[in-house]
Amino acid sequence: MTATWGLIIDVARCHDCNNCFLACKDEFVGNAWPPYSTAQPDHGHRWMNILRRERGGYPLVEVAYLPKPCQHCKNPLCLKAARNGAVTIREDGIVLIDPDKATGQKQLVEACPYGAIFWNEASQTPQKCSLCCHLLDEGWQEPRCVQACPTGALRAFKLESDEWEQRIKAERLAAYLSKHECEPRVLYKNLKRFSHGFIAGTVALAKTDECAENARVLLTDGQGQPFAETHTDNYGDFKLHGLEEMASKLFVEIKVDGLPPKLVTVEFETSLNLGTIII
Repeated sequence: MTATWGLIIDVARCHDCNNCFLACKDEFVGNAWPPYSTAQPDHGHRWMNILRRERGGYPLVEVAYLPKPCQHCKNPLCLKAARNGAVTIREDGIVLIDPDKATGQKQLVEACPYGAIFWNEASQTPQKCSLCCHLLDEGWQEPRCVQACPTGALRAFKLESDEWEQRIKAERLAAYLSKHECEPRVLYKNLKRFSHGFIAGTVALAKTDECAENARVLLTDGQGQPFAETHTDNYGDFKLHGLEEMASKLFVEIKVDGLPPKLVTVEFETSLNLGTIII
């Protein structure tokens, strides 16, 4: 059994500082690392790209960031689209584009469902993240992007398959855009913060005009089936996280000790702020 490299990216820890992006630029712009890669151009390439998603409404707005390098898939579509063995999977799981064999093969850019392959017009070659395998082969324990991350959002591991399975279960890891069935080796923690929505609001007491602290907030389908539950903070604010956004009628039930429950009907198509709810 052979150990393979992979990344674990925690969406909750990414703050869009772009240290990973800059470290990648520092390592590859103007630097060729044959036979792994040719030099990355000054502009246009984001081998470590950071996607951004804003949700909700003022003042309860949430922004989530998702670092997106090459996913180093077990079943890469770029490999299927390549000619002459231009794309290979190393024994340690790293997917590489041969800079010589791939010359002129622009179809590799379109083949990647993650948009992680870029075209170098000057060298007429497709390029992407190599996981800094030129450094890993010299004994480095992590690629430059991981080394530069100040929050621990990026982590690199070289593990046996059973160890990967254990970590996937323990940390509840998931693949981004899993519908493509490419079996990525880049896995995400807290992915729902990016891919799912939320319902937010503020609860206030009618009699005192004060915030309703620790009120129970329950999201249901109206038939008693709960989807999410939380409590208001000391400002009366709440957020129901991790909701799959869809056109659906849902019900927010708010309970405060000593008061009859309040039921709010919502049409949940995307993340929303219900504003102030008086109870």
